[in-house]
Parts: sequence; structure tokens; C-alpha cells
Amino acid sequence: MSAAHRGPGQGLLGRLTGRLRLRTRMALITSVAVALVTVGVCAAAYVVIRYELVRQLDLQLTQQATLLAQDGRDEDTGTLYGECRWLSAPACAQVVTPKTGTPGHPAGAELVIPVTGATRQVAAGSRGAYYSEITVHGHRMRTLTTPLSSDRALQLALRSDTVEQGERQAAQLLAAIGAAGALLAAGLGYLASRRALAPVTRLTATAERIAATRDPAHRIELSPQEGHRGDEISRLAGSFNTMLGELEESVAAQRRLVADASHELRTPLTALRTNAELLARAERLSPAQRDRAASALGGQLREVTGLVNDLIELARDEEPQPLVEPVRLDLLAARCVEEARSHWAHTTFTAELADVTVDGVPARLARLLTNLLDNAAKFSPSGTEVEVRLTSGEHAIDLTVRDHGPGIAAEDLPYVFDRFYRSRQARALPGSGLGLAMARQIARAHGAALTAEAAEGGGALFRLRVPRNRAGRPPRKG
Repeated sequence: MSAAHRGPGQGLLGRLTGRLRLRTRMALITSVAVALVTVGVCAAAYVVIRYELVRQLDLQLTQQATLLAQDGRDEDTGTLYGECRWLSAPACAQVVTPKTGTPGHPAGAELVIPVTGATRQVAAGSRGAYYSEITVHGHRMRTLTTPLSSDRALQLALRSDTVEQGERQAAQLLAAIGAAGALLAAGLGYLASRRALAPVTRLTATAERIAATRDPAHRIELSPQEGHRGDEISRLAGSFNTMLGELEESVAAQRRLVADASHELRTPLTALRTNAELLARAERLSPAQRDRAASALGGQLREVTGLVNDLIELARDEEPQPLVEPVRLDLLAARCVEEARSHWAHTTFTAELADVTVDGVPARLARLLTNLLDNAAKFSPSGTEVEVRLTSGEHAIDLTVRDHGPGIAAEDLPYVFDRFYRSRQARALPGSGLGLAMARQIARAHGAALTAEAAEGGGALFRLRVPRNRAGRPPRKG
């Protein structure tokens, strides 16, 4: 909404409150709200007090009118009591007729209480009793005009000084109470907002410190009372600490990835440089030496290219979101097994595959299975089998790849899916230690779980489990 469409009050209020701190704004809003409620309650109390005071005065007038009517004054006319100018005197009283105060009836001039047309209407019987406010001898008075028999009306007047004095005292007292309540609300509101927003203040300081130092290891300190309070502010601080923990872990993982990648790239790059320098002096080499150097250079280039591609996919830490489609997992596994047979000629692959269809990205699932098969073949002695089994259970779909190699040592089992991790047995074998890490990332992106365990009778068993409630759903971000 543009400034031209905002009201002047709205724009001014927005500018005034926009320059205040959140704590001050909350205290101000709370104080204004409590002050409005206090003023409303005081105003209501003032109205009730005034009503009760006037009602008591009206009750006195009614009682005196009843006594005068019982004294048999129905036939009298004119002034009955006329000394009501004094606070200690009883009410002024007079009896009027429908003609009192009209031309030709000068008796109206002798009356203490003014006679009006409404008074004559009551005497004539065309109007009922009523109360009114008048001024007599400079004093405010409350009057009652009530009908009597024989076309007469009784008028009584009583000074209302007590009512006015009570109203003034009540107004002063309630104003003092309202002002004290507003000040107390302002102080308590500021203290409450300061206490309630203490985690937010620490959150702001922590965020500014992280921005200045670029160190996500800082945390918002919460007292035990704040930690167990469970309100929105405490939960916000806890969520912020959780986010900082995730950020710190992510930064540490990135640093480890860079360090590990640098370590893994150092050896092939050194070999590449050596072979390149060797080929640069090709005139000193025999044809056989040049062929061996060129062949080694090509192999090392392929190794570095594959390593860089794997690093790019792992550093992204999420799966791309191409078109998802139903995938016959059994047919995909059969094709991956055939490719593995052609690549690992000295290893026997057996497959027992049930008909299973899942939703996913075929190329990514094929990459997962290929990495598992290559890992199993790499650790399988010549002539042994790699067993692939795909089963469909009531709650999950299981695909297992089992080899008959040396297996996985207990101390290596928690780390087999870590990037660049290579056990002692694997350090002498080709590879970069990224295949299993990539396989687990693809599995998680498809809502599946990839685990490793020691197989019965020796060897390693890798299990890909897709829960039934996740099968048929698109892959999510890693």
C-alpha cells in the first residue's frame, strides 16, 4: 500500500513504532492495551457509582412523597415546605393543580419549585411521575413530580450536593487508580517483555557474532527454566541452535570434502604431471616407452575425470529432479548384472529377481546398483560368486548384493559409506572411496535405506530397502 493510500495516523504510528526496539514496542502495546482496559473499567465504575448515588436520592424523594400523601395533604395547595436551601432541611414540597402558574393564578409565583407544563400535565393526570434536575437559590436540586388525587400533583425537591460531591470524589479516585494502573502496566509490561524476549536478544547477538566471525560453533545459551518452558520463544531459540548445529556439520563436511578431495587428487595429478613431462621428451623415448606413457596418461586422465565427476555429484548433496517414472527394478537390476559380467569377467554373478515396480529415476538407480556390483566384484576372489536378490515383502522391497570376499571388519562397518573412506583391504585396490557414498545418497533421495552388514559364512552383504509407504513416490532432495 503506497503512502498516498495510508491514513495520516497510520503512517505516523508506523514511523513512530518502526523506530523502536521490539522490546519497547511490546511494552508500549501492552501498556496501551492495559491502559485502555483500565480506563474502560474506571468509566464503568464511575457510571455505576453515579447511578447508585442518584438512585439513593430518588429513593429519599419517593419515601418523603409517600409520607406526605399518607398525612392527608391531598386537599392542600401551594407550598408545604420551602426551606430546602439548607442541607439539613427536609425536601421542599408543594402541591399544584393543572392551572397553577397559568395567567389568572398568581399563586404560582409563591411556589418554591418552578412549575412547568409537564408539572401541570401530571396534575391533570395525562402524564406519570417523573424526576428532573433544577436550580433553586443557586443550588442544584433533584425533583420528583408525582400525581395526587383530585387533580393535584406533588412536587418535592432535595439538594443534590451529596451526589455531586460523591461524583467528584469517585472521578478523582478512579482517575488516580487509572493513572497508577497505567504506570504499573507500563513498568510490568517492560519487565515482562524484557524477560520474554531475552532469548531473542541472545539470538540476535549470536547471529551478529556468527556474521562477524563466520563461525557457526556459537550457540544461544538457555537457562534450565527457559529450556523446560516450551513456549514459542524458547522453541525458536532451540530451533536456531539446531539450525546452527546443522550448519556447523555442513561446513565441517564441506571442509572434509575439500581436504579429502585434495588428498585424493594429489596422487593422480602428480602421476599426470610426471607422464606429461615424460612425453614432452618423447625424442629420448623408444616407441614402446612412448606407448606405455601415453596409455598411462590416458588411464590417469580417465581416473581423474571420473573422480571429479563423482565429487561434483557428491558436493551437490542432493538429487536432481528430472521426470520420475515407474521403473521395473527387476529388469533394471538384470541389465546392471549383465554389464557387470562383461566388466568383471573373472567374477560370477547370480541373480534371483522378483517382479517389482517402483517410481524413481532409472539412471540414478542404475548408478546405485552398478556401484554396489562393482564394489562386490572388486572384493571377490576369482571364481567366487556375487549374489543379487530382489524380494518383495509385505512392508518393504529388499534388494541385496552379497559377495564372498574378506567381508567388512567391525571397526570399518560404521564408516563404509563415508566419502573417501577406504579400509586397509581396499587401499591396495583401484578406486577413490566415493562409490558407496554416492550409492547411499541416491538411496536416500529415493526414500530408501542402504545398509551394510557381515554376511553369514563370510563376505559382505549390502541391503537396499524401500518401504512400501515410500515406493511409488518421487525422489526427494538428499
